[in-house]
Amino acid sequence: MTNGGNSRLCAAIGLLLASSSADGKGPAEEAAAQALQRVETIDPLINAILAVDPTAIGQARTIDRKQWPKTGLAGRPVLIKDNVEVKGLATTAGSLALKDNVTGRDAPLVARLRSAGMVILGKTNLSEWANIPANDSVSGWRAVGGQTRNPYALNRNPCGSSSGSGAAVGAGIVDYAIGTETNGSVTCPASVIGIVGMKPSVGLVSRTHIVPISATQDTAGPMTRTVRQAAELLSAIAGTDLADPATAEADARKADYAAALDAGSLNGRRLGVMRFASGFGTDQALERAIAVLKAKGAEIVEIKELGGDDKGFKPLAVLLAELKDGLNAYLATTPAAVKTRTLSEVIAFNKSDPRELALFDQGLFEQADATKGLDEPGYREALKAGLAYAGPNGIDRLLKDNKLDALIGPTVSPSWPIDAVNGDQYPGGGGGYLAAIAGYPHLTVPMGQVKGLPVGLSFIGPKWSDAMVLSLGYGYEQARGPLPPPRFLPSIESSEEVAPLLARPVRR
Repeated sequence: MTNGGNSRLCAAIGLLLASSSADGKGPAEEAAAQALQRVETIDPLINAILAVDPTAIGQARTIDRKQWPKTGLAGRPVLIKDNVEVKGLATTAGSLALKDNVTGRDAPLVARLRSAGMVILGKTNLSEWANIPANDSVSGWRAVGGQTRNPYALNRNPCGSSSGSGAAVGAGIVDYAIGTETNGSVTCPASVIGIVGMKPSVGLVSRTHIVPISATQDTAGPMTRTVRQAAELLSAIAGTDLADPATAEADARKADYAAALDAGSLNGRRLGVMRFASGFGTDQALERAIAVLKAKGAEIVEIKELGGDDKGFKPLAVLLAELKDGLNAYLATTPAAVKTRTLSEVIAFNKSDPRELALFDQGLFEQADATKGLDEPGYREALKAGLAYAGPNGIDRLLKDNKLDALIGPTVSPSWPIDAVNGDQYPGGGGGYLAAIAGYPHLTVPMGQVKGLPVGLSFIGPKWSDAMVLSLGYGYEQARGPLPPPRFLPSIESSEEVAPLLARPVRR
């Protein structure tokens, strides 16, 4: 966010705080006011918040006046990623092309949060267009709001695309936020920022009124401080939406995920370590995590190779075809103030605006626009091959052949430096891409740090096993113990542990 943007945000927060200055605030109003104060004091360091909701204090007062039960989510502030529609706020997806996209609609998942008594505090920054325009993008950057930073080291990347949601939770601004994922956009930020991120089974949570990428992979999911909070949030947002056919089974499949949590869930479970998707600096943290799992009664099975037939596996071809189809359909529903009504028009807008393409190109947008959408030759075959490779012949086969309950492994590498010249220098990731392509649940839970940078442990299960995956993660989290909080260091290299090692030695 620019300095001017920060000034406007602080001014808006000041007005909200002034409106809540009377004595006798109820618990919801007090929680909202405290969260807004943290936005004002903490967010200038990390640039996670794009907009505060001017009705936040009013929402909280209504909740207090109605005397909602003082349990669960009632009265808790929540932040929403800015590709999810919230009534009264612009939904920009980080792009100047959508700066006037005030639809007057709540996405169904936002309506569910309101029904649970949560206070919609505002919108979070994200990687522009959820990181889909280019291969050389800088995660956490968008033309509307600038660069989000990792609260553990401010020169490090927060990963994307749910960078603002992850950074806001990791920095302690809120305990609850909503992210979205197509492939890693919830779990990667959660891992590198040291929080819990849950990518649910695709079809458990409505995607209506969310700026789309992929009809077969997109889903919203919780980003929270703890697994219990993630379970509470998922319980609130899960459910069937008639406007989203993928959710037809959601009402029958959803559960009270928080009630299903069991600290003893690991006992007797067989967990397969994805050694084929491990490494990238996480080995020591992973071995410590495995020791904790074993101590709680889990049986660990080594899986050295993924195997399977990858013939016809072309995940990018699927994404590009679905992107053109889905984005064109979404843009057609936006208000008249939005002048970019198609992907082609977005591409032209970006070329005309000096900020939009200042750091990276839009090569993937252009490739997507060159397709015939869902009528692209080979799309159906590539979709079928990808779903089979990642699901029945991937995760399901590994679970069946090894008699496993779930797969585990490191989520991604520690965070990398923000690099405006070369784009993301991504050291490596785990097996989460399999869950993303198959549409299966994937939970990441903090498992430790590498030189002061967080890394996460992934739990992946079969379709609709969300309750089990959350419970396994909860059992691990309860046994793991506390981890160091963020220090908002300028860099890891400036820390008291590392800086002396980099200093010029005294000559003898």
